[in-house]
Amino acid sequence: MISIVPPTPETTLLRFSTSSLTPPGRHLLRIPSLCIPTFHSRCGYRIRPILPVEAAKPPSISAAFTETPLPPLKIAIIGFGNFGQFLAKTLALHGHTILAHSRSDSSDVSRELGVPFFADQNDLCEQHPDVIILSTSIISTQQVIRSLPLQRLRRNTLFVDVLSVKEFPKNLLLQLLPPDFDVLCTHPMFGPESARNSWHGLNFAYEKVRVGVDVTRELRIERFLDVFRREGCNMVEMGCNEHDGYAAESQFITHTVGRVLNMLNLEATPIDTKGYEALLEVVENTASDSFDLYYGLFLYNRKALEVLERLDLSFEALRKELFGRLHEVVRKELFGGYGAANVQMEALRESNDMAVRDDQEHKNVVAMAYSSEDVRLKHVYQPIDPSFSISQQSTGRLPLKIAIVGFGNFGQFLAKTFVRHGHTVIAYSRTDYSGIAKKLGVSFFSDADDLCEAHPEVILLCTSILSTEKVLTSLPVQRLKRSTLFVDVLSVKEFPRSLFLQNLPSDFDILCTHPMFGPDSGKNGWNDLAFVYDKVRIGNNGERISRCDRFLNIFSEEGCRMVEMSCEEHDRHAAGSQFITHTVGRILEKLRLDSTPINTRGYETLLKLVDNTANDSFDLYYGLFMYNINAMEQLERLDLAFESLKKQLFGRLHGVLRKQLFENPRKTRSFHGRPFFPNPNRDASSSPASGSVWAGNV
Repeated sequence: MISIVPPTPETTLLRFSTSSLTPPGRHLLRIPSLCIPTFHSRCGYRIRPILPVEAAKPPSISAAFTETPLPPLKIAIIGFGNFGQFLAKTLALHGHTILAHSRSDSSDVSRELGVPFFADQNDLCEQHPDVIILSTSIISTQQVIRSLPLQRLRRNTLFVDVLSVKEFPKNLLLQLLPPDFDVLCTHPMFGPESARNSWHGLNFAYEKVRVGVDVTRELRIERFLDVFRREGCNMVEMGCNEHDGYAAESQFITHTVGRVLNMLNLEATPIDTKGYEALLEVVENTASDSFDLYYGLFLYNRKALEVLERLDLSFEALRKELFGRLHEVVRKELFGGYGAANVQMEALRESNDMAVRDDQEHKNVVAMAYSSEDVRLKHVYQPIDPSFSISQQSTGRLPLKIAIVGFGNFGQFLAKTFVRHGHTVIAYSRTDYSGIAKKLGVSFFSDADDLCEAHPEVILLCTSILSTEKVLTSLPVQRLKRSTLFVDVLSVKEFPRSLFLQNLPSDFDILCTHPMFGPDSGKNGWNDLAFVYDKVRIGNNGERISRCDRFLNIFSEEGCRMVEMSCEEHDRHAAGSQFITHTVGRILEKLRLDSTPINTRGYETLLKLVDNTANDSFDLYYGLFMYNINAMEQLERLDLAFESLKKQLFGRLHGVLRKQLFENPRKTRSFHGRPFFPNPNRDASSSPASGSVWAGNV
């Protein structure tokens, strides 16, 4: 038991409250200054001495009662679906007694978990649980609370909700529960998918909304929260209003992005980047959640609509930026003598034709492509066995002389590894990088003629895609050996392939490659990162075959997944993965998202994606759009998916409004002037069967 002692000069005054405002009549508990209560298995709570180091500051109740085992609770979970079962497993592991109730018969599952199942709410409430967890969908929460036989519970029962929004259930519980009941609003920022391995490091947000003055009721809350502390959660205490402000951006945006991408039927490809794999993970984590959960995030968080509008505006701004630059290119071609290559103009005209064709016809074509199985990436390429070494086919391991044309960040990034493999590296760039080249052990040339007269065996183009044609046509190729190997590392492949075949003499060899990584994603090594290549034109001479293999062997020995595929197939895969990844990253970048105290793993994934894409120039992204013939189709599919999701959200809202107007004639007269979104502070006497959105019958 707890010893309450009279106030003396030797005692410390502790107020067991989590609120900054102490309600009138709140009792104060006086405990000897060098003692705090602990639980003893035989005699209950007793006073234990505080060690000298603890006496330096007043102990908090949460700290005082997490150092020793706490007595078990009897916890009733109402709503025994996936999430209720997910919580039950861990709560039971911590020694608590679990009871379950659900509208659907979950008795088989509860039996497997060793949890008694009650089909009748009266039977459940007569068990007098210490805690009732509401693990229902947000749409049915009000109806569930109203249906509970509260009179059969103890008058001080603790009610806990685990909904993804907090203001709505807080107001609902305060309104519908008698004042004797305690209220704790919580949000585990994880679920069965994201926390299937561990809860460690995951956020758990909570607000102690209403706690009785009896210290045992404070202890009960601490016993409940202790489960999440001991599982390693980051315990974040914040107001419900503050939570919803953060969640509108973090959680709602994450689910929106996940659902839009899920509509695109994205699949893993042989050339996945880390960013694309992260998006696939977001899709996987959100796809398992019901639409009702997502709809609840939208409908019951007053800030969600604003966030959806911002997301819509960001997407539209990005489209305008892309098409605005496209229009500028076409205008220069028509009136300014831009002088692009035929292949470039052909791509421009095709893109422009798609952009200006009849709107209805265009949407029909895209819609057919959206539903067509042909859009899916059916062809799965098997990567080369990592144990295979290309040098096994080569005659020796002679070093190469590699010329890097375009010695910016990516050129320098590759040069470091080439030098480490013993190859001779020379470089040329319009910008003077001679100082950096010297540090890397690279010879720098400021004149392209001098570079070519050094007779490199390999010319590696590391320029931006927008300047590739200009750089290639300006090279004095007549000064090179006639069999020189030309290699590109651009993010699109059909365009440079056509450019090489049109502008290089037939004696030159051509290898089109795409390292699916860069200075950021490959800073810790290239192991298991994809390297795509197409031997477009390699002479039959054994020495030329060996030279190509020796170059590829650099990436093979670094542990890359060597994927040989045609340039056409690469661009088809890249439009569905790389272009989509960069598009999502740039849309989110325009929202200026910030980290929050209640980040989910999915939201952290999106923040990392924004960081990775923001480091790339817009020219790189524009190149992915402009020079990949499949990119326009992917952009339109993304647009259609987003529009479809908005129609689902607003279509359900329209259904709710229609019910208000036509299925409840008595309420029609008073509809005008009432807030459309849920208002749990309305008249508590309203019938749960009224058909209104607040009754959860949507």
